[in-house]
Amino acid sequence: MTKVCIVAGARPNFIKVAPLIRAIQNTDGMEYQLVYAGSENDSTLEGSLFDDLQIPRPHAYLRVDSQSLNEITGRVMGEFDRYLENHPADVVVVVDDLASTMAAAIVTKKRGIRLAHLVAGTRSFDIKMPKEVNRLVIDGLSDLLFTAGVSNNSITNREGAEQSRVYMVGNILIDNLRFNHSRWQKPDVMDQLGLKEGEYVVFTVNRKALMGDDSKLKSLLEHMIKACEENGGKSIPIVAPLRGLAKDVVSRILPASPCLHLVPSLPYLQFGYLTSHAMGVVTDSGNVAEEATFNGVPCITLNSYTEHIETVKTGSNVLVGEDAAQLYAAMRDLMAGNWKKSSLPERWDGRTAERIVRILMND
Repeated sequence: MTKVCIVAGARPNFIKVAPLIRAIQNTDGMEYQLVYAGSENDSTLEGSLFDDLQIPRPHAYLRVDSQSLNEITGRVMGEFDRYLENHPADVVVVVDDLASTMAAAIVTKKRGIRLAHLVAGTRSFDIKMPKEVNRLVIDGLSDLLFTAGVSNNSITNREGAEQSRVYMVGNILIDNLRFNHSRWQKPDVMDQLGLKEGEYVVFTVNRKALMGDDSKLKSLLEHMIKACEENGGKSIPIVAPLRGLAKDVVSRILPASPCLHLVPSLPYLQFGYLTSHAMGVVTDSGNVAEEATFNGVPCITLNSYTEHIETVKTGSNVLVGEDAAQLYAAMRDLMAGNWKKSSLPERWDGRTAERIVRILMND
């Protein structure tokens, strides 16, 4: 029996590991344990999340809650080491690039356990970013590097990873989108605001660096609103389902406009419906940009880079950085219907989790 330990450090990780969990549940000779770095009452985990993803809740919670990245790293290392002492595993799967992910990776290797990194080979090439340090450490330690695309493979190879350790399995986020596409739920807020499919823009923000710069974020909001208000005399509504810090910051600096609607954060299946039926999406989230590419919905990303360049080269995504003028120009193109043609990148076929399970069983 192959024992797999899957570590999730934050809410978005559950969305990526859900297909892997479902694939393991359908595989003879394999069992898993799901460990969450946070606590049972984490406010970012809405009550419906695990039902929406159709996976069980975590088997264990490390209960680490801190704003200090170094403190998170130390505490997760201690708690996860104790967990592995009592729950032996043949392989540990870590996700993305969080401080908790790096901490779990270090403990895994110190215990001599095989380490697999899901969504390996992503880089910003900005070593000043804490997540970039995490990525380098995790990929350097990993025995198995599961990449989403050719560009990610190229990065790992350039950095000296043995080709035998690198597997281009595809984008696991797409497994979830394909699995849930027929299960999307229309949110009540669409009827409450009178939103019509294809006639609204979705806005999200979650990067702490951007939310920490009131002047820059306010300018971006003002230019986004200006573009929507100038749409040939027909104002285009912007709906912003925000949570936590993002909701607090945007509420505080929000320019007065009937065009921008702040609404409560939405459950996974409702958010999927909202974005898949939008005219376009403005975001700083790589996951949201990937979902937009899958749905063929124009996406404007408030960042100068993306970990998955396929969303730009092949998909519906464009990067405008944190430049308000570029955002305004892109919004004008969006509302004029002047957007580039897009298609699905390679291996966005919904079978990524199957490939990973086969590799874990046979490696």
